[in-house]
Amino acid sequence: MRDWITECEGLTPDSTLDALEALREHLSELQIPQIVHGRRAMILFEGPQGSAKRHALRQLSASFDPCHFTVHSTGYDRREASEGHWLARFWRALPSAGNTSIFFRSWYRRVLDDRVLGRTDEAVLARTFDEINEFEAQQRDYGTLIVKLYFDVSPEVQERRLHERATDPWFAVAHRDKTVSVTDPAYRRALDDVKAHSNTRWSPWVMIDGSNADEAAVAALTAISEAWAKTMPAEPPRLVNSSGRAA
Repeated sequence: MRDWITECEGLTPDSTLDALEALREHLSELQIPQIVHGRRAMILFEGPQGSAKRHALRQLSASFDPCHFTVHSTGYDRREASEGHWLARFWRALPSAGNTSIFFRSWYRRVLDDRVLGRTDEAVLARTFDEINEFEAQQRDYGTLIVKLYFDVSPEVQERRLHERATDPWFAVAHRDKTVSVTDPAYRRALDDVKAHSNTRWSPWVMIDGSNADEAAVAALTAISEAWAKTMPAEPPRLVNSSGRAA
């Protein structure tokens, strides 16, 4: 495998694309032992609109074998109450052996956007965080790798990006979620609570500065690469002979 850490050190604007190429190649190699050993993984792309999540996701999607990952885009679900527990739809999206579930936004919407927009009752927040932590702990106990990426962005960059999107009629039609501004004090309080109550030992957050899209993608893919390299087996499985025994 290429020395991707060396290649990504000391980045300049001119070398960012080369770093992304090196990281994509490295991740494609790291996915092979995951598939062969049947390991499960989940990656969360969280953060406000305009924080470069989508750009980083495109880079990751160009790295992985598409037969072994699924992207779940999480929006506000008005039917949630009729389907039982609010985490039910995420249980149905858990990865099978050898595969990765990528959540573009996730169960954290309930304590971020939905909270800021008044859709989540403040009285249930403590219980909600408990349920989130228990849910993630159960996945880790079952051997699933969890990588949680939070993309933040400066107010100026978010405003510029959202303005650019608003002038694109195709984007405006395709993406109708209500916007949460990073300047909103309620958003900052919600983010502080997320950091305080869900940055656990078994499922820590990786904070990404999304103000520069390419640099954010490098940071995201680096975090994913490090998690994969640390967690996925480095050796191939032992060969099995015709009798069904390991050789």
